[in-house]
Amino acid sequence: MNAPAIGRIGVMGAGAVGSFYGAMLARAGHAVTLIGRPAHVQAIQRDGLLLDMGGQVEAVRLEASSDAAALQGADLVLCCVKSSDTEAAALAMLPQLDEHTLVMSLQNGVDNAATLARHVPGRVVPTVVYVAVALAGPGRVTHFGRGDLAIGAMPGGTQSSVPQWPTLQTLVELFASAEVPVRIVPDVEVELWAKLLVNCAYNAISGLAQLPYGKLVALSGIRDLQHDVVQEVIAVAAASGVTLSLSASLEAVAKIAAGMPGQLSSTAQDMARRKPSEIDHLNGYIAARGAELGVPTPVNRALHALVKLVESGYAAP
Repeated sequence: MNAPAIGRIGVMGAGAVGSFYGAMLARAGHAVTLIGRPAHVQAIQRDGLLLDMGGQVEAVRLEASSDAAALQGADLVLCCVKSSDTEAAALAMLPQLDEHTLVMSLQNGVDNAATLARHVPGRVVPTVVYVAVALAGPGRVTHFGRGDLAIGAMPGGTQSSVPQWPTLQTLVELFASAEVPVRIVPDVEVELWAKLLVNCAYNAISGLAQLPYGKLVALSGIRDLQHDVVQEVIAVAAASGVTLSLSASLEAVAKIAAGMPGQLSSTAQDMARRKPSEIDHLNGYIAARGAELGVPTPVNRALHALVKLVESGYAAP
């Protein structure tokens, strides 16, 4: 099978993650169109996307729109919307895409790629994202650390929806041209669950406390709490047919705080802006999946409930 040629690139959901990867690809000379909120789009159209990396700010010129119709003709779409918006995004993209279009799911959670594959005509590539970024304001994204991706074939997909090796290798080369490291992993489902585990260990706690990772793990009680979260996620993963190592998982959790001690979780950033978070697809997913499979998840259930309690106090938009 020949690998697809990638010319035009679209980003559906140009928040912090989508804006960062869109900017990296655009500054490398690729044709990129961001689909985002009106204020963000207007700032980009006026001043370019301001990319702050290592204290250096660069204005990256690229196309931006609030209308998914701007994705028409794209060879590759990075889907970066919140997990709760995946189905709506897929339906919005559907009229604009054709069977040759690749869609990468750069999202938290473990089931977004499958949701996209039920709707979009082209192949879907599950993607695990390891980056610390935040929107500093309309038209401005700040990079705090990492940026690498892991990709693989979608578990259980049909022949038409499962990306083959040449396709995955093409994506590796595309992102390499933008100085974004991409690994092809043999079992991307395991990698997605491992990322979900780390998110469950940090996101809700960081959000509730409004504290960065380094301050969280400075308290032994929080480290103990994270240990309990990790054990529950591993148990739910096992009941779902995915094996995760406890020692490797705890090491991964520890490395996050060591590598990004000043980082606030995406849930914390959402809560600070009084916006709904993705908690239903993080600790909430583990609680729901555990209930479905008969696996107790009291710690994840409590963290989910506490975040939802705080969110219930937000004024209606």
